[in-house]
Amino acid sequence: MTGEIFRDPWGIPHLRADGVHELARAQGRVTALDRAWQLEVERHRAQGTSASFLGPEALPWDRFARRALLADTARRCFAGLERADPETAQWVRAYVTGVNEGLESAGTTSPAPEFERAGLAPGRWEPWTPLAVWLATHILFAGFPAKLWREHVTTHLGADAVGLFAADGPGTSGSNGWLVAGERTVTGHAVIAGDPHRFIEDPGVYQQIRLSCPEFDVVGLAVPGVPGIAHFGHTGTVAWAITNAMADYQDLYRERLRRTGAGVEALGPDGTWRRAARHTETIEVAGEEPVEVEVIETDRGPVVIGGPEGLDDGGPEGLDDGVSGPAGPPLAVALRYPPRVTGDLGFAALLPLLRSRRVADVDRAVDRWAEPVNVIMAADTGGGTLHRVAGRVPVRADANRTRLVPAWEPDHAWQGWHEPPRAGLTDGVAVMANQRGPAAPLGVEFAPPHRAERIATLLGRQSRWSAADMATIHTDTHLASAAPLLDHLAALDTQALTGPAAALRDRLLRWNRHMDADSADAAAFAALRTALARRLAAHPAFAATATPPLYPEVFRPWLALLPRVGHALEHLLTAEDLFGIDRPAAVRAALEEVAAEPPAGTWGDTHRLAPWRALPPSGTPYDEPGLSGDHDCVLCTSPVPGLTDLAARGPAARYVWDLARREDSRWVVPHGASGVPGSPHHRDQQPLWLAGDLAPVLTDWAHLTKETDV
Repeated sequence: MTGEIFRDPWGIPHLRADGVHELARAQGRVTALDRAWQLEVERHRAQGTSASFLGPEALPWDRFARRALLADTARRCFAGLERADPETAQWVRAYVTGVNEGLESAGTTSPAPEFERAGLAPGRWEPWTPLAVWLATHILFAGFPAKLWREHVTTHLGADAVGLFAADGPGTSGSNGWLVAGERTVTGHAVIAGDPHRFIEDPGVYQQIRLSCPEFDVVGLAVPGVPGIAHFGHTGTVAWAITNAMADYQDLYRERLRRTGAGVEALGPDGTWRRAARHTETIEVAGEEPVEVEVIETDRGPVVIGGPEGLDDGGPEGLDDGVSGPAGPPLAVALRYPPRVTGDLGFAALLPLLRSRRVADVDRAVDRWAEPVNVIMAADTGGGTLHRVAGRVPVRADANRTRLVPAWEPDHAWQGWHEPPRAGLTDGVAVMANQRGPAAPLGVEFAPPHRAERIATLLGRQSRWSAADMATIHTDTHLASAAPLLDHLAALDTQALTGPAAALRDRLLRWNRHMDADSADAAAFAALRTALARRLAAHPAFAATATPPLYPEVFRPWLALLPRVGHALEHLLTAEDLFGIDRPAAVRAALEEVAAEPPAGTWGDTHRLAPWRALPPSGTPYDEPGLSGDHDCVLCTSPVPGLTDLAARGPAARYVWDLARREDSRWVVPHGASGVPGSPHHRDQQPLWLAGDLAPVLTDWAHLTKETDV
């Protein structure tokens, strides 16, 4: 036996091989067979070449990927991996070999239909491509564009206004996770459960898989295009899971650049002008002329905004960019991020994770973690537990964490790395939901505490839990953040309301505050929230922030006022003062507006799944389902209040890891194991995902169907 591919009834691949390298090759091969189109899209995105077949809409990302030097950083990190950890480098090479074999096979036997529509053939992967895919997937996880927003708000509303908008913004990804120790379970062994909240894509961003060889046997959720199981795994004796720590580990430096006969120079913190690396690249754009992009890197990092002459779109010198003021120098901003500085993306953690037997092994493995910075939970069959932060966060001035800082001032240099914080359990439970938990010293903005507090409250309602009980927590729809708006409703003078508005007010005050898909009251609340968010965003007090600075388009989600108001509505309604805005009057006007034209249906009628696809489906579009949940619910299916009720973000997977019996574990993804439209396993898990159910994790080889040798 070299390698074998088995499938369970859901089409989930179970791989068995003689050794780790043969197994990596099999993982690459089966991923290419199941996700060929997805791999092609991710390879192009990592290289900044996706506009060549997706057209102008992909150009902003490609421009950013080129200027941020994502592919070059991946090459640099792989070269470092070869020097420091040749075994892992060879393991990654084996995975890439399998990917290329699978792509060649998929291209000749059963190609994904998207290739023909896009006029593409599967491209060849290089040994560094998995690192580029990982980097491109996570480069925006720390939300460094929020620093642009803070500069914008500070410029126009003052520094005190920044906190009003501090919330889990539209460009941030999060997750739920909880660990229940054996003292609180019916089996006496721990249970770990949760769900990563990410943009829902089709095919999905997580791949259910099993990897088995003489050294280990692991089930978990892999990132397509990356070997191993990084985020969520169960080896039989130890299991682990992560959430986004919301740490701040990427900096934006305001650069002073000048052109010389030899190229471009940047002013350093010692007052010396130094040569910056510079070259130009050409981005092919389907249906349009190619676009040339200038790539500049200073001693701080690659310049991702502007250049020697100012902003990318030809903004003139002295443009009011929200940073320098109307008389400032041309805008140029460099991004400093750890893998570019260290040449290490943390891939040395991946094999040790697979080989882990106890939480101490997981702990040692994630000491090698780099990016993104995560909160890790783990438990083993011996009763051990782990709750810690993993990843690299630089030590530097506080100003670096909140805004753009001047590259020419020495106080903003990096001074080493933070020791990752650790935490314990409380009453046998630990909860991570992007709140101010153990990572609080490392971050600036965190998710509101509602999801974490609700999970802790629910877990406190039983003295003993089982793996089968966890779905009730996954699917909880209570919306604690509704309280400030409902409090404003309760304080309204009913005598000043029209009859329909008074009736709507009373109805919402009786509402159970659950965002259920079949709830007409939830729909009415959402309509009121939207109306209020739009009114506040349109108020003259915010007029100066309504037009975002002319930064590159890829940063626009962080800079749009209406989504910011919608997500921060709770803070805006409870602040002591809001720039003189009459909030009771705004609430009353929004209530009258909705009462005059109330929503006709339920929350699920407008709160529907809106997955991202590189190409729209051919033929009849999918009838995407209505959803329960909301942004601050444990069932976090995120609309953008004020802008849309559609949910582009939500649980990209759900898992329950049982340390008593691994075969009692459960998992599910939004669509299915296959990325090929028309496959029986393309969308067969969606009914389970919608209902809050989970599929069993099968581990008995006798109950699996062998597909092929590899």
